[in-house]
Parts: sequence; C-alpha cells; structure tokens
Amino acid sequence: MPSHEPLTTRSKSLRLAAIAAALGAAGLALVYTAGWLPSSKLSPSAIVNTLQGSGIHESFRRAHAKGLCVAGTFSSDGALSTYSRAGAFGKGSVPVIGRLSTGGGNPTAPDASAGVRSLALQFSLPDGQQWRTAMNTPPVLPVGTPEKFHQQLQALTPGPATGKPDPARIGAFFAANPESAEFRAWQAANVPSSSFATTRYHSINAFVLVAANGTRQAVRWAMVPQAVAEPLGEGPHERDSLQDEFTARLGSAPVRWAMEFTLAGPDDVTADATKAWPESRQRVVAGVLEIITTSPQDGGDCNRINFDPLVLPGGIEASDDPILAARSAAYAESLHRRARETYQEAAP
Repeated sequence: MPSHEPLTTRSKSLRLAAIAAALGAAGLALVYTAGWLPSSKLSPSAIVNTLQGSGIHESFRRAHAKGLCVAGTFSSDGALSTYSRAGAFGKGSVPVIGRLSTGGGNPTAPDASAGVRSLALQFSLPDGQQWRTAMNTPPVLPVGTPEKFHQQLQALTPGPATGKPDPARIGAFFAANPESAEFRAWQAANVPSSSFATTRYHSINAFVLVAANGTRQAVRWAMVPQAVAEPLGEGPHERDSLQDEFTARLGSAPVRWAMEFTLAGPDDVTADATKAWPESRQRVVAGVLEIITTSPQDGGDCNRINFDPLVLPGGIEASDDPILAARSAAYAESLHRRARETYQEAAP
C-alpha cells in the first residue's frame, strides 16, 4: 500500500470537506453538552494531537490509519426485533459498507504486528436511516473517562531518544489506574488469529435498544466469527499479510460473523467500559454479517465514511458512557483534518 496517493478529482475533496464540517460541528456540540468541554480543559483537538504525535500521515485517519474496505449484507431473522424497532433487526437483509483495520497511525505499518484489530460498519436501513458502529478486539477498555484515556495516550507516546514508548512510564500509568486490570488480563491472554475473518470484534461501550412499545434494554454486542481460528504464529509476515489473506479468502467464499447481543442485567453498569458484564447474561443473535467484496481504502467507499458510533437509527440510543461522546468528537476532528489535507493537495 502506498503511503499516500492524492484524490483524482477536486470534487471528492470538497465533498469530504463538507461532510467533515457538518460532522465536526455535530460532534463538538454533542461533547460540549456531555460535559467533556470546556471544564476539563480537554478537547478533541488535544486527543487527536496526542494520537498523531509528530509522525503525521496526511489525509489518513489519525487512528487505525491502515485499513481495507469491505462490503456485503446483514441478514436478520427478527430475533432482536422485540427489543429494538431499528430497521436492521426486522426480518430481511440490508446492505453494509465496512472497513477492517489495525491499530496505530501509520498506514504502511505491518498489519500482523498490530495489537488491536477493528471492524467498522455502516448499515443502510430500509427507512433511509444509517447505523454506524466501530468495533475493536478488546472486550473492555483500560480506562473509563476521556481524561484518563488522554493520559494513557501520553504514557504510550514514544520517547525522543529511543523512538519507542517507555515501559516504566506505561507501567506507572497502569499501576495508577487499577481499573485497567480486566483489559490487562485480556491483553495477556489474547492470542491473535491469522485472519481478520477469524477475529472477534466488540462494541466495548454499552448502548440502549428501544422497542416499538418504548421498552428499553441496555446491551453490548460482538461480531462472532463463523470460521475456525488459527494462531497468527511468529512469522515472518508480509506487510499486508492480513489484508491479502482476507481478500484471498473471499475468492473461495463469503466471510461471515454472527452478531451477538448481550443483554444487561438490572445491576450492570453501562457508564464504565472497563468492566465486563457477567458471562451468565442472556445473549441474542440478531443476524449474520456476510462480507462479499473488498477494495483498497484509497478511493474506496469506506474511506469517506466517518464511522462515528453515535450515528444511530431510531431504536438504538447511546448509553451514559462518557467515552462515546469523546469518540464521536475525536473521530469528527480526525475527519476534519484529513478532509482539509486532501482538499489542499487537490486544489490548483
């Protein structure tokens, strides 16, 4: 994958810039009302500045810069329709555009070495609404507030002398934040698979389903792979090994995940993404995601989409988790920056 190729037409840049402006305003307004700004003196710009550091890759996402566009369908048998009136959960299928990606801000980094993998999706519903979700491999987060998330990013910032994060600084951060214990346990036990297709992805944050009769149910969800996983192994691995393997796999058959919802119990906390809910909670499989095609993100349909987790249809609402507003605003800021960069590059 090249480090950067300019857009072929100025109109694409203008369209992306317009989307960025609208989403940026919406995201900032939302995060302001959620109390993230300005009392904490933490802004979306500060988050994104720390994410990108000094190694800016213009026109790319500041997080999860390396990705692959995917497309397919989501098919539901209606099992979740009693909990949510959202069009995705009625019987039938809806089209999906998505993006598989790996953590980090370098779009040319080896994908097999990334500690986190992601699956982002946009569902286009029959009534014209959209649902966007950005899922990651960890089931929980290390910390539960935007301020502590920013501190975590600072702890992971490479030192100027070594170009690598300082293990002592990282250790001190986690020691000062014992709520990270569940995340660290997952990290220690996690065995990466050899394929995006055999990876499990989690919503991490809680959301609220709203039924046609107004009944509300807090949930988290996961994409459960239908293919059998094999360990990644030590390598060596090619730079684009995960992307290449996934595309080659689609040459034989579609790739499928079951979308499994976990229903919160009355005492389960929805505002803290550092804590998993008990394994005994009821689970409902809402349907099956089937990915049929891939395309490079440069010029691909997924590249212009901001996979903001707060783009929600009727029947799905945000929970009281403060990280959701922070994610929304940071995503909008990242999109605004790359839209401006591609516009400036494409302008005469």
